[in-house]
Order: sequence, then structure tokens, then C-alpha cells
Amino acid sequence: MFESLVPKLRVNTVFDINLEDLYLKGYRGIITDLDNTLVGAKAPLATPELVLWFDKVKQHGFKLVIVSNNNMNRVSRFAAPLNIEFVHGARKPTNAPFHKAMKLMNLEPEMTIVVGDQMLTDVYGGNRLGLFTVLVLPISPEDEGLGTRINRRIEQIALTRLRKQGLWHEEEQQE
Repeated sequence: MFESLVPKLRVNTVFDINLEDLYLKGYRGIITDLDNTLVGAKAPLATPELVLWFDKVKQHGFKLVIVSNNNMNRVSRFAAPLNIEFVHGARKPTNAPFHKAMKLMNLEPEMTIVVGDQMLTDVYGGNRLGLFTVLVLPISPEDEGLGTRINRRIEQIALTRLRKQGLWHEEEQQE
């Protein structure tokens, strides 16, 4: 069970993802979480740096869909000005939002990357479907809601087990 919480790649931020390398490996789409992955949970809009990253994603030939457990108002207010498709109220880690995002991009699982800040929602959901999972550090954990804080505590228990089993090494994170 705990093995399904291990991402294929760990980086500090989305800006640390080697897009060129992943494109060369055959990936063509990115499903990304919103809150604490792209911006802080309370940040309403993309930062200028993030807008440039979105441009870079498109220049590399990737399609992109935001998949968030947050509500329509929050996600659409962020995504609409950027002309980015999204799935709101996703209920990750269930399969449906990932399938919906892949359908929006017209891509198969082996061509799809999932980027997120939570092991229990983004990584677990992506790994169950055979997607390439990327875990980023949360941008502003102090702004997280109760549900996410509970998930973080469960993640800490899982990390302890993964370390004991030799499946989680701190030096694996890429910068």
C-alpha cells in the first residue's frame, strides 16, 4: 500500500521539472494540482513566473489541465484568465478526474504526467493509473485547510514506514 504513495520524481517546485527530458521520454500532457502546487492555497491568480512556466510548458509541446479538489469558483477564477482547461471538485484520488483530464488532452496514461503536492491525492491517484507522478513541496502549508492538514499527518506516518522499508531516500529529490 505505501509503495503507491511514492512519486516517480520529487522536486522543490514546478519550475524544477525538466520538461525537455520528459518530452523526450514521450510524455505529452501534464495534469497539475492547483493549491500549493502552482500557487499558495489563498493566492487567487498566477504569479508572473508561473505564467512564464505555462508558456514554457506549451512551447515544449505539452498539453496541460488543472485538476483540483477545490470548488468551481476558485479553480475557474485561476484558470480562465490563462485559458487553461480544468477539472474542479475532483475528489482525488478517485480515478474519474484523471480520466477526464486525459480525455480533455486526448492522451493515454503512458503519455501523462501528474504534478502535485500531496502523496495521498495527487501521487496515489496518478500511480494507480500508471501515470508519471511528480511530487513538489507545498508552497504555503500554513494556508491549508483541515482536510489537507489531516492528509499531511497521514503522509508523515507513511513516510516513516517508507523510510523503514528503504523506499524513500531524502537524497532522491531533484533540484
